Amino acid sequence: MERKPTTAKSRTRLSSVANSLRLIKSFSEDEYEIGISDLAKRLGLAKSTVHRLASTLLEEGMLEQNPGDGKYHLGLALFELGAMVRRKMDFTMEARPFLRTLMEKTGETVHLAILDHDSILYIITHESKQALRMGSKVGTRVPVHSTAVGKTLLAFQSDEELERIFARGLPQSTPNTITDPKALRRELATVRARNYAVDDEESEIGLRAIAAPIRIYSGNVVAAISIAGPVHRMARKTLLGWVRELVDAADAVSQRLGWQPSRAEALSKRA
Repeated sequence: MERKPTTAKSRTRLSSVANSLRLIKSFSEDEYEIGISDLAKRLGLAKSTVHRLASTLLEEGMLEQNPGDGKYHLGLALFELGAMVRRKMDFTMEARPFLRTLMEKTGETVHLAILDHDSILYIITHESKQALRMGSKVGTRVPVHSTAVGKTLLAFQSDEELERIFARGLPQSTPNTITDPKALRRELATVRARNYAVDDEESEIGLRAIAAPIRIYSGNVVAAISIAGPVHRMARKTLLGWVRELVDAADAVSQRLGWQPSRAEALSKRA
């Protein structure tokens, strides 16, 4: 695809975005409020430019202005964005001890992953201590349709979202990868019914994994926990023997995030 040349107008727009971010970062606990003149000196920009940037940020709620002296301080819109990040941090903090316990009990690599656009993003990993193990790092992206965590998260997406993802293609990673949309829909229905997913060498030959969903207070699935390792240690019998441990850990994290299982779910777990 041919890349369009960068125009003077687009360069100006990018410069304005960068300067707006620099302006926001000028504030600190020690300097809660700053005037236009001081901001201009700090940023090395004309006062007229800083005033224009500040006015835009004021309109968007990123800045607020003291009516007494006209100085600016950070606005509630930034607080709301920060709160969103904090909730994500709290989410990972709640999950971390359960993942560590799972890794210690199973001896295999354990992940916490989210659906990010059309791929799976690992946000916590606890690697197995064994010499031969599944190696992965925080920030690693893996296919959404061929992994246990991916199928777990896909299973609880809307039909519209599934159609959008399927339309981008289901590339084959191994002979076991499900590449047919109808077959994958059947697999996802099974995942929803049993509340866990299995990757049986679908993403990588020699690797098996099992994953379960994490829910928030609304019941929406926001992440998945998986256990993954080499097939010679993860026979299907071994894998399925870890289902209860895995689902219990995922449910424990979910309950810390405000989710409450229905009476039917609670009774089924006792059975």
